[in-house]
Amino acid sequence: MGEERVLVDLSRWEDELASYVSNDFEKMYEMWVQDQFQKLPKHVQQRFFNSVDQWLIYTYTFLQGTQMQQDAYDRLLQIGRTYDETINTIEDLSQLSIEKQTYLANQHVAKNRLYSFVQGGMAGSGGWFLLGVDVPLMVGLNLRTIQLIGTSFGYNMHNPIEMLLALKVFHAGALPKRLRYEAWQELKENVNEYDSFMGEHEELTNPTWAEQPLKSIFKTLAIVLSRRKMIQGLPIVSVGIGAAVNYKTAKDVSEFATRFYQYRSIQSSNK
Repeated sequence: MGEERVLVDLSRWEDELASYVSNDFEKMYEMWVQDQFQKLPKHVQQRFFNSVDQWLIYTYTFLQGTQMQQDAYDRLLQIGRTYDETINTIEDLSQLSIEKQTYLANQHVAKNRLYSFVQGGMAGSGGWFLLGVDVPLMVGLNLRTIQLIGTSFGYNMHNPIEMLLALKVFHAGALPKRLRYEAWQELKENVNEYDSFMGEHEELTNPTWAEQPLKSIFKTLAIVLSRRKMIQGLPIVSVGIGAAVNYKTAKDVSEFATRFYQYRSIQSSNK
């Protein structure tokens, strides 16, 4: 019954992605971004994507090596043992029902949204330093959450293939909604081609990610321009912008990641 309910939710969510229709403004914005980006020399474009890929890989591996992340994995195992005393390793969590796995994942999803909301608010209220580290912190929070979501479903996120899949999930979840369905279909194919994944999917980011830097720039400009609007001595508007944007990003990424690992867990159990 639990698996059937999750499949129904997955199907409803996937239909919502597939049925999303871009408005005229989104279409014009996409065309403008792509046109501006294509004006850059090819080697500059390639260098940009390579730099982003390397940064994401470094951030992912750094987070995996922190004591905080190891403590989180240990807590997951402890909670998992309350459901099944035979659980000893992360991979053993795959023995749990899909609903129990989802429950474990949702605990970290809720925390990530709260942390992202607070961190975005701090970026909107603080000085240039907090604003400058906003993007790295936001990326770090969301990558950490994807690692914990994947672990909740019994996947060893230290595995190089798991790392690449997790980074692909992060990339897809952070895309504009109009582009997520195509990315979702590609990820589903990656699951079915698991053994050849490393050899055939080397790039993590691509031209569809060109909007992300602009999105961060627009958010920064909005925060800076609205800081002068004080309510009882506090920059409420800029705080609200930072908190709202970061919360929405965390919500989109964590929901996409949860759906992906639900789908993958069900596929694995049915083999």
